[in-house]
Amino acid sequence: MIYAISSQNPLVRSMPRIHKHRKKPSLPPNLRPITCFQNYSNPNSNSAVNNRPTFTANTVTRHVFVKEKYEEKEREFVGYCNSSNRQMMLLCGLGYWVQGFRCFPWLALNFHMAGNLNLHPSTLQLVQNFANIPMVAKPLYGILSDAIYIKGAHRIPYVVIGGLLQVFSWSLLALVPVAHKVLPNLIASVLLSNFGASITEVAQDALVAEYGKKHKIGGLQSYAFMALAAGGILGNLIGGYFLLKLPPRIIFFIFSSLLSLQLAISFSTREESLGIAQLSAQNLAKRSISENIKNQVSDLVMAISDKSISKPLVWIVGSIAMVPMLSGSIFCYQTQRLYLDPTVIGCSRVIGQFALLSGTVLYNHYWKKIPPRRLIGMVQVLYASSLLLDLVLVNQINLKWGIQNDVFALCFSGLAEVVAQFKLLPFSVLFANLCPKGCEGSLAAFLASALCVSSIASAFLGVGLASCLGITSGDYSGLTRGILVQFIAALVPLRWIHSLPMTQLVEKRRRRSMSRKARRNRRVGKVVLGYVNVYRPERE
Repeated sequence: MIYAISSQNPLVRSMPRIHKHRKKPSLPPNLRPITCFQNYSNPNSNSAVNNRPTFTANTVTRHVFVKEKYEEKEREFVGYCNSSNRQMMLLCGLGYWVQGFRCFPWLALNFHMAGNLNLHPSTLQLVQNFANIPMVAKPLYGILSDAIYIKGAHRIPYVVIGGLLQVFSWSLLALVPVAHKVLPNLIASVLLSNFGASITEVAQDALVAEYGKKHKIGGLQSYAFMALAAGGILGNLIGGYFLLKLPPRIIFFIFSSLLSLQLAISFSTREESLGIAQLSAQNLAKRSISENIKNQVSDLVMAISDKSISKPLVWIVGSIAMVPMLSGSIFCYQTQRLYLDPTVIGCSRVIGQFALLSGTVLYNHYWKKIPPRRLIGMVQVLYASSLLLDLVLVNQINLKWGIQNDVFALCFSGLAEVVAQFKLLPFSVLFANLCPKGCEGSLAAFLASALCVSSIASAFLGVGLASCLGITSGDYSGLTRGILVQFIAALVPLRWIHSLPMTQLVEKRRRRSMSRKARRNRRVGKVVLGYVNVYRPERE
């Protein structure tokens, strides 16, 4: 039984009016109550009452049915989002974990080139950085990933292609003796491996940026850094131990098996299940490849020309390129002069990766609120100071403090490298927020390529500095002056720190627009009708 809710009794209106009642003030349309009557005819009432619009039990049933259908669809949508998030977390987490775990075979490869092939320190550093040349072409891979769709998808197919190239190259190094015993063949295999790794990294970075913007998830970059650090921790932790027990080719085969696992998971994941926009066959037929590439190039040029992107990009590239890298000379000094065990070098990088993981967690929870200019300035000063720790080890100052070489190298050897990696995290978050829609792969690839070019420039600058200072495998006397040059060069970018943004303008603008949208779409005027809550929109 539904009772009438009204400001007057309909039976009273049929009686003669003795007194003239005062008329109640009218309410605004959005605050007027909904008047409901039981659907029956009263013989004592006039026709005006019977002609009023009525809400019967059928109306209430219809509202209940609509509400149940809405709740059912909402539950289905929440279940779909949870399934999509789980698939994305697995695909993204495993991909970045394997990317961080690449230090596992590379540690064995460095010891193989330094010990078995007896390479000069400068030659070792040249080979290490020459292998990164495929990373320079990352903008091309990003443009191809944004413009060319493979069976309607444009992210996961490129992850699969890159995985296939990596599995093939590391399998060659593991199963074919000529591939790892002859230096030109080894360099060719490493180039092929980095070519596949660069394609996979571009597709993964674009997938993270696109999925995060699509589903309004802002912590995917931090999650990717955590997975990257976790892979680096495990790879460095077991790399030194495995290197003492197993030959390098077995380590290459183990890593190739892990790449095969990632390839299988990527191949079984459908891009449409992640909620990423796809092109139908009709749209693919209409849009030519050349037209897509041309549009992506123009979008990339437009995005880079924006001062909010170009200024931070120039700063981070310059801050890396102007510091000469002496990693090859430091590595040879630790292994050939100090005779450090491979487990010590591996565990030192484990401690560094733990520091990187902790820094990523702290950034995601606390340091994200610090203005970018202040945070990056502090990180740059910390990076310059950490370079002086190699000076302590080279001059054996740690022995005067009562600290053994292996203990000092274990705790502080990989700190500078970790701080340099952490410095990239605020820029990754900044560029992911500023990236225009549809240009995620191109901009992420351009950033990675620019960072790779700056690292290669830093390495060649370090080789030139080592040659000028006379650093060889038998003479490391000039290493002290080289480290001091590194320290001074790392402080120079602070002169142009004002080119970085002072506040998180993008996040504020986004929050303000969302609050405006929420105010526009909010619903008011709740009215109880039986067991159904009816909401009247503010704008009818």
